[in-house]
Amino acid sequence: MDYVGRIFRPPSEAKSLLLQVSVGCSHNRCTYCDMYRDKQFAAKPWPGIEADILEAKAMGPRFTRVFLCDGDALILKTRRLLQVLESIAEHLPWVTRVGVYGDTRSVGKKSVAELESLKAAGLGIVYHGMESGSDEVMRRIDKGGTAAECAATADKLRQAGITHSVMVLLGVGGVELSQQHALDTARLLSRMDPPYVGALTTTVVPGTPLAAAQARGDFVLPDKFGLVEELSVIVSESEFSGCRFSANHASNYLPLTADLPRDKPRLVAALAEILRERDEGVLKPEWQRGL
Repeated sequence: MDYVGRIFRPPSEAKSLLLQVSVGCSHNRCTYCDMYRDKQFAAKPWPGIEADILEAKAMGPRFTRVFLCDGDALILKTRRLLQVLESIAEHLPWVTRVGVYGDTRSVGKKSVAELESLKAAGLGIVYHGMESGSDEVMRRIDKGGTAAECAATADKLRQAGITHSVMVLLGVGGVELSQQHALDTARLLSRMDPPYVGALTTTVVPGTPLAAAQARGDFVLPDKFGLVEELSVIVSESEFSGCRFSANHASNYLPLTADLPRDKPRLVAALAEILRERDEGVLKPEWQRGL
């Protein structure tokens, strides 16, 4: 496989074939992120992509899923994505699902008809780093989207029949906006009603604008139990029709997975008990955490 720079994928794509169809992120301004700052966004040339698909064909059915990298590969033109998907279907017939990162910009630029054509060609899931439901938090982290646009993204993917997995970042609003961030995130998740939600924890990475804000004193990350409090608010205030809610990323202090709303009473009670007791022994030790 021809990989340019570091490659990232969602935790649930750990066993997938990682096929890089673009380099970097077309937005690449989120203040907390350093994943693509060493890359200039570009679509990868087709011959290289095709060669990678043929290399995977020679491996045989070692992977049943494919994830299209890099940061927001869904931003590529629909005809290029269809070319990729059709080649995967032709040469890797054992692949059962193709996933990709997408956001309000990439989904917003495509019509429902385009998304339906991508679905028909094999695109099964879009991972959307929403991060927060608060417009003010999104503005501060330069996310490049709004709550209304996130809701429209969910509606459009639902119409196209593409599974929507939403990621939120605990702590990204800092201490100042912690409560607003948690409540607004719960409200927006309820409006979007995605089948999958993944909660990650903000890590202040050296060299990022967020690290500079922290050094100036303009951003203060909530402490461990402040982060658990945000998680508790998001779980208790969200209303889902059927959602696999996970907080099992390596960055989290309290790994958990639940099916909501079925597990909601049990999970809300467990989080309340943890916040009441404040026993750090139930939290993941610092050395076990990571990006």
